[in-house]
Amino acid sequence: MKKFVFPIVAALGLTAAGCTTMDGGMGGDVAYVDGAAMYANRTIVANAANSPIHTTLVQAVTAAGLVDTLNSAGPFTVFAPTDEAFGRVPAATRSSLMMPANRAMLTSVLTYHVVPGRITAADIMAAIRAGNGTATYTTVQGNPLTFRMNNGNVMIMGQGGSSAYVTQADVMQSNGVIHVVNGVLTPSM
Repeated sequence: MKKFVFPIVAALGLTAAGCTTMDGGMGGDVAYVDGAAMYANRTIVANAANSPIHTTLVQAVTAAGLVDTLNSAGPFTVFAPTDEAFGRVPAATRSSLMMPANRAMLTSVLTYHVVPGRITAADIMAAIRAGNGTATYTTVQGNPLTFRMNNGNVMIMGQGGSSAYVTQADVMQSNGVIHVVNGVLTPSM
Protein backbone atom coordinates (compact mmCIF):
# COMPACT_ATOMS: atom_id res chain seq x y z
CA MET A 1 0.00 0.00 0.00
CA LYS A 2 1.50 3.34 -1.10
CA LYS A 3 1.64 6.29 1.26
CA PHE A 4 1.83 9.85 0.01
CA VAL A 5 4.63 12.08 1.21
CA PHE A 6 3.33 15.65 1.00
CA PRO A 7 6.56 17.64 1.32
CA ILE A 8 8.58 15.76 -1.28
CA VAL A 9 5.85 15.20 -3.83
CA ALA A 10 4.30 18.65 -3.46
CA ALA A 11 7.71 20.28 -3.86
CA LEU A 12 8.20 18.44 -7.13
CA GLY A 13 4.75 19.44 -8.44
CA LEU A 14 3.71 15.83 -8.81
CA THR A 15 0.83 13.73 -7.64
CA ALA A 16 1.36 10.28 -6.14
CA ALA A 17 2.87 7.58 -8.32
CA GLY A 18 4.72 10.24 -10.32
CA CYS A 19 1.67 11.41 -12.26
CA THR A 20 2.04 14.98 -13.40
CA THR A 21 -0.68 17.54 -13.77
CA MET A 22 -0.98 18.97 -17.28
CA ASP A 23 -3.39 20.73 -19.58
CA GLY A 24 -5.80 18.20 -21.00
CA GLY A 25 -7.35 20.38 -23.66
CA MET A 26 -10.64 20.59 -21.73
CA GLY A 27 -10.08 24.09 -20.38
CA GLY A 28 -8.21 23.07 -17.27
CA ASP A 29 -5.54 21.02 -15.64
CA VAL A 30 -5.73 17.26 -15.56
CA ALA A 31 -4.59 14.98 -12.77
CA TYR A 32 -4.65 11.21 -13.05
CA VAL A 33 -6.08 8.88 -10.43
CA ASP A 34 -5.10 5.29 -11.15
CA GLY A 35 -4.74 6.21 -14.82
CA ALA A 36 -8.10 7.99 -15.16
CA ALA A 37 -8.15 11.67 -16.08
CA MET A 38 -9.61 14.02 -13.47
CA TYR A 39 -10.39 17.42 -15.00
CA ALA A 40 -10.08 20.53 -12.84
CA ASN A 41 -13.10 22.05 -14.59
CA ARG A 42 -15.44 19.19 -13.57
CA THR A 43 -17.19 18.64 -10.25
CA ILE A 44 -16.19 16.23 -7.52
CA VAL A 45 -18.95 13.80 -8.49
CA ALA A 46 -18.21 13.97 -12.24
CA ASN A 47 -14.55 13.15 -11.67
CA ALA A 48 -15.14 10.51 -8.97
CA ALA A 49 -17.52 8.70 -11.32
CA ASN A 50 -14.58 8.26 -13.74
CA SER A 51 -12.16 6.99 -11.09
CA PRO A 52 -11.60 3.24 -11.31
CA ILE A 53 -10.67 3.12 -7.60
CA HIS A 54 -13.68 5.02 -6.22
CA THR A 55 -16.65 2.94 -7.39
CA THR A 56 -17.75 2.08 -3.85
CA LEU A 57 -17.52 5.73 -2.81
CA VAL A 58 -19.65 6.81 -5.79
CA GLN A 59 -22.24 4.11 -4.96
CA ALA A 60 -22.32 5.26 -1.33
CA VAL A 61 -22.66 8.95 -2.28
CA THR A 62 -25.57 8.03 -4.54
CA ALA A 63 -27.23 5.86 -1.86
CA ALA A 64 -26.87 8.67 0.68
CA GLY A 65 -28.42 11.23 -1.66
CA LEU A 66 -25.31 13.43 -1.66
CA VAL A 67 -24.80 13.72 -5.43
CA ASP A 68 -26.48 17.13 -5.72
CA THR A 69 -24.56 18.46 -2.72
CA LEU A 70 -21.18 17.35 -4.09
CA ASN A 71 -22.12 18.75 -7.51
CA SER A 72 -22.94 22.16 -6.00
CA ALA A 73 -20.60 25.16 -5.97
CA GLY A 74 -18.93 24.22 -2.68
CA PRO A 75 -16.04 24.44 -2.36
CA PHE A 76 -15.39 21.16 -0.59
CA THR A 77 -12.31 19.20 0.37
CA VAL A 78 -13.01 15.48 0.10
CA PHE A 79 -10.82 12.80 1.64
CA ALA A 80 -11.87 10.05 -0.77
CA PRO A 81 -11.46 6.43 0.40
CA THR A 82 -10.55 3.95 -2.32
CA ASP A 83 -12.38 0.72 -3.07
CA GLU A 84 -9.53 -1.07 -1.28
CA ALA A 85 -10.19 1.06 1.83
CA PHE A 86 -13.89 0.20 1.74
CA GLY A 87 -12.90 -3.44 1.25
CA ARG A 88 -11.32 -3.43 4.71
CA VAL A 89 -14.66 -2.49 6.26
CA PRO A 90 -16.50 -5.71 7.22
CA ALA A 91 -18.91 -6.74 4.45
CA ALA A 92 -21.86 -6.85 6.86
CA THR A 93 -21.17 -3.25 7.93
CA ARG A 94 -20.89 -2.06 4.31
CA SER A 95 -24.12 -3.82 3.36
CA SER A 96 -25.92 -2.44 6.39
CA LEU A 97 -24.82 1.13 5.66
CA MET A 98 -26.09 0.89 2.09
CA MET A 99 -29.62 -0.04 3.22
CA PRO A 100 -32.19 2.77 2.84
CA ALA A 101 -33.10 2.43 6.54
CA ASN A 102 -29.51 3.40 7.45
CA ARG A 103 -29.21 6.39 5.11
CA ALA A 104 -28.61 8.83 7.99
CA MET A 105 -25.70 6.75 9.28
CA LEU A 106 -24.20 6.43 5.79
CA THR A 107 -24.56 10.18 5.31
CA SER A 108 -22.79 10.76 8.62
CA VAL A 109 -19.85 8.54 7.61
CA LEU A 110 -19.54 10.14 4.17
CA THR A 111 -19.82 13.75 5.34
CA TYR A 112 -17.12 12.94 7.90
CA HIS A 113 -14.78 12.75 4.90
CA VAL A 114 -15.68 16.28 3.73
CA VAL A 115 -14.33 19.59 5.04
CA PRO A 116 -15.78 22.92 3.89
CA GLY A 117 -13.48 24.95 1.64
CA ARG A 118 -10.64 24.11 -0.74
CA ILE A 119 -7.82 22.86 1.49
CA THR A 120 -4.68 21.92 -0.40
CA ALA A 121 -1.75 19.77 0.67
CA ALA A 122 0.25 22.95 1.30
CA ASP A 123 -2.54 24.26 3.57
CA ILE A 124 -2.57 21.03 5.57
CA MET A 125 1.21 20.98 5.93
CA ALA A 126 1.26 24.63 7.04
CA ALA A 127 -1.45 23.89 9.62
CA ILE A 128 0.51 20.88 10.94
CA ARG A 129 3.64 23.02 11.30
CA ALA A 130 1.68 25.86 12.95
CA GLY A 131 0.00 23.36 15.29
CA ASN A 132 3.31 21.94 16.55
CA GLY A 133 2.79 18.65 14.77
CA THR A 134 -0.99 18.37 14.48
CA ALA A 135 -3.79 20.14 12.66
CA THR A 136 -7.52 19.77 13.17
CA TYR A 137 -10.29 20.47 10.68
CA THR A 138 -14.00 20.24 11.41
CA THR A 139 -15.91 18.16 8.89
CA VAL A 140 -19.29 18.86 7.30
CA GLN A 141 -20.57 16.07 9.58
CA GLY A 142 -19.58 18.23 12.56
CA ASN A 143 -16.81 16.19 14.17
CA PRO A 144 -13.07 16.85 13.81
CA LEU A 145 -10.36 15.11 11.82
CA THR A 146 -6.80 15.39 13.13
CA PHE A 147 -3.78 15.43 10.82
CA ARG A 148 -0.16 14.70 11.69
CA MET A 149 3.01 13.41 10.13
CA ASN A 150 3.83 9.73 10.68
CA ASN A 151 7.11 8.43 9.25
CA GLY A 152 7.11 11.15 6.60
CA ASN A 153 3.48 10.60 5.59
CA VAL A 154 0.36 12.61 6.36
CA MET A 155 -1.92 10.59 8.60
CA ILE A 156 -5.56 11.47 9.24
CA MET A 157 -7.02 10.34 12.53
CA GLY A 158 -10.76 9.99 12.86
CA GLN A 159 -12.69 9.12 15.95
CA GLY A 160 -12.88 5.69 17.53
CA GLY A 161 -9.41 4.73 16.30
CA SER A 162 -10.09 5.11 12.58
CA SER A 163 -7.22 6.44 10.48
CA ALA A 164 -6.00 6.81 6.92
CA TYR A 165 -3.02 8.07 4.98
CA VAL A 166 -3.27 10.47 2.06
CA THR A 167 -2.04 8.52 -0.96
CA GLN A 168 -2.64 11.23 -3.59
CA ALA A 169 -3.18 14.89 -2.85
CA ASP A 170 -4.49 17.94 -4.67
CA VAL A 171 -6.73 16.42 -7.32
CA MET A 172 -8.35 19.75 -8.17
CA GLN A 173 -12.05 20.01 -9.04
CA SER A 174 -14.23 22.90 -10.16
CA ASN A 175 -15.92 22.86 -6.75
CA GLY A 176 -13.05 21.87 -4.49
CA VAL A 177 -10.27 19.34 -4.15
CA ILE A 178 -10.00 15.60 -3.59
CA HIS A 179 -7.28 13.92 -1.56
CA VAL A 180 -7.27 10.14 -2.11
CA VAL A 181 -7.00 8.19 1.17
CA ASN A 182 -6.39 4.53 2.02
CA GLY A 183 -8.85 4.19 4.91
CA VAL A 184 -12.45 4.84 5.87
CA LEU A 185 -12.75 7.35 8.70
CA THR A 186 -15.57 6.96 11.20
CA PRO A 187 -17.17 9.65 13.36
CA SER A 188 -18.69 9.28 16.79
CA MET A 189 -22.25 8.14 16.34
